[in-house]
Amino acid sequence: MAPKRVIAHLDCDAFYATVELIRRPELKGKPVIVAGSGPRSVVTTASYEARKFGVGSAMPASQARRLCPTAIVIPPDFTAYREKSREVWELVRAKLDRLQSMGLDEAYADLTGVEKPLRVLRELIDDVHKRTGIQISAGVGPNRLIAKCCSDLGKPAGFVAMGREEACIRFATAPTRRLPGIGPKTAERLAELGYSTVAQLQEADESQLAARFGDRTARYLKARATFHDDSPVETEGGPAKSVSTERTFDEDVASTEELETILRTLSKELCEGLQGKSRQGRTVAIKVRLADWTTVTRARTLPDATNDTGLVTETALELLRAYAPTQPVRLLGVRLAAFDDLEPDKPPAPAAPVGQLAFSL
Repeated sequence: MAPKRVIAHLDCDAFYATVELIRRPELKGKPVIVAGSGPRSVVTTASYEARKFGVGSAMPASQARRLCPTAIVIPPDFTAYREKSREVWELVRAKLDRLQSMGLDEAYADLTGVEKPLRVLRELIDDVHKRTGIQISAGVGPNRLIAKCCSDLGKPAGFVAMGREEACIRFATAPTRRLPGIGPKTAERLAELGYSTVAQLQEADESQLAARFGDRTARYLKARATFHDDSPVETEGGPAKSVSTERTFDEDVASTEELETILRTLSKELCEGLQGKSRQGRTVAIKVRLADWTTVTRARTLPDATNDTGLVTETALELLRAYAPTQPVRLLGVRLAAFDDLEPDKPPAPAAPVGQLAFSL
């Protein structure tokens, strides 16, 4: 018999804030907000002491200061965050072969076939904490969906494992928004049909869901509610064919100014990482996930490969402005692909017009 599938979601607790606290130990135990100082800046992350006041990521920094006037506000330093992230995940990869990075502070790991996987994880998390100062919360289950839901339980320093049947019961009373993939607008539309909780969605009439959302989304919603998920942990060998950075927001963002500010930050983070590896790409793309979970990509292929922050940022902003989201946004990302180190002999392609989908994110 094939071994039971064991998937873990590893999530660094308040990562950016923790990096700042390591550098500034005198701030430990105090409310800390990582955000820019401009009038349109948004919160990158916040310590748990600040989160108690309702402060969350992607929130306007001005609002965060009103909610927590005693907070210490620190400007983000993505160079430091990337260095610490590299330190953390190098330790993890030394122990776990099948790892899929989801950004600087989280990853999925496939531990199928690993002897005593929970003990391996506990020892690894303890070692990472001792050597880097970063605390990882872990969720473990038979698929990525359950692992992701479990990693949010008991934070900080959470460690929760459960099977599919237990997940169906454990999260039964939770609102449907608790399920990754169901945004506030979709949850609102489900509530209008009488499905406000995960348990109610588990028993929902699929034909009724299909009439409101379409057949494909109806099947997807039922699968999420019953915690069925067969998506793989995707590992890559050799240089990545594309590199991206993205952010999922605690609250959907409707303001164009806020979205552009966040996109500038993401583009800077992406380019600085590529500059450190001397990698340049020709295709710039954005990824926009709307409140109803509709996911849209837009891309443009440039005449020459680049990792210039200004050029990538301006291209990404033009793509976002051309798309002009008609709903609040729950996830925003930027990606660079068609790297010159993977295609050294391929002549540059002509520039594509704004809005052309050059590749799938």
